[in-house]
This record gives sequence, structure tokens and C-alpha cells, in this order.
Amino acid sequence: MIYIRRMLTRSEEDHLKAIYGLQQAGPSAFTKDIAERLSTKASSVTDMLKKLADKGFVKHAPYHGAALTPKGRRQALMLVRKHRLWETFLVQRLGFGWDEVHEVAEQLEHVSSEKLIERLDDYLDHPAYDPHGDPIPDRDGRLPERATRLLADCDVGERVRFTAVQDGSDALLQLLDSKGLGIGMVLLVRGREVFDGSLELVPKQGPACTVSVQVARHLLITPVHA
Repeated sequence: MIYIRRMLTRSEEDHLKAIYGLQQAGPSAFTKDIAERLSTKASSVTDMLKKLADKGFVKHAPYHGAALTPKGRRQALMLVRKHRLWETFLVQRLGFGWDEVHEVAEQLEHVSSEKLIERLDDYLDHPAYDPHGDPIPDRDGRLPERATRLLADCDVGERVRFTAVQDGSDALLQLLDSKGLGIGMVLLVRGREVFDGSLELVPKQGPACTVSVQVARHLLITPVHA
């Protein structure tokens, strides 16, 4: 196991997780992007990065952004693990909607009890993905691997499985609910509008629906072979 005993404040943990999220799109996380993600001031982020660098969790150079050290990445992955396990618990066991769980999980992820998290993982039967299709790190920080691509890049006639929502806001999740679209559904891409690129989707079960190209750029799919 790679759990680290609580040595960070909630704000420090939030910064590490924000850097981890931003590093999924590039090698570094820049101060302004971290500040925007955490709804705080850039000056506050700069001060925090210095503290985290002093503790060995990040490397930070002016104008080059911040990057997690191996120690920082391990800590961030454990926060991600807790967050996604709690989201899974809230949806699967307590009946929350997938658009209702993020803020609650943001609070619960800071619970430091290792025993509680391992019991939670056991209780949920070690899920690999959360309700939004995001991978859940295991107790050693390993992420399940899965090749996905954007629904927006699909060709007409393809049959795909809706696998995950990428950077999904509550409003987007509610829109998907209204269209009857959920993780795991098999969809046929029946058509694409010439004017705006919107896609007509036919679920294996249920009525057809149309999604805009903007929405399709947030939906990850895997192929379904006949």
C-alpha cells in the first residue's frame, strides 16, 4: 500500500489534486490554471506551491509551471482514489444521482482513515471505475488501462459503448439524463448533421436521441465489435 499518513492540510491536498488533474493534459500545471480550478487567487497558489515544494510534493519553477514529484503523485492518486470510491458509494448504495455527488465527495476525500477507505473498497467489491466512468486507482496507486476516444470522432454506422464523461459539469450530466444516456450503454451512430455536426444516436434499448458536437466532445467511448 502507498498511503501516506496525514501530513497535509485540506488546502494542500486540494492543490495537489488540482495539479494532478491539470497534468493529465500536459507536463505542467500553471498558476493561473490551478487558481481557476480552485476558485482562488494566483498569489495564494504561488505561496502554496512554495510550501508544497519545500515538503517535496511538487517541483515549481517560475514561468514553467508546477509538476508533481513521485511523492506528490502518490498523494494525489490516493485523494483521487478516495474521491471516486465515495462517488461510487453515494450513487450505488445511497441512491444519489451522478450529478449530485461531486461536492459531497470533495468533502469526504479528506477523511484520512486508511482502514475506512479499504473497508469501503471491499464493500463496493473493488470497482475499477466510478459512476462517471473515471478510473479508480487501486491501493497501490495503479490505474486500470482502457483505450477510449471521443464520441465526436466517430463515423456514421459505428457501434460504440458509452464509457465515460470527460470533464462533465452537473449541467452536462443532467442533459445526458434527459436524453436517457448513461455509462455502459451501447449506441449506434446513425447519422451526423452536415450543418452543425450533431450526432443521431440509437441506443440498443430505448429511443433515439441527438447530441451536439459540443456534448460529443465530452463523451468517451470504446468500440463494440459485432
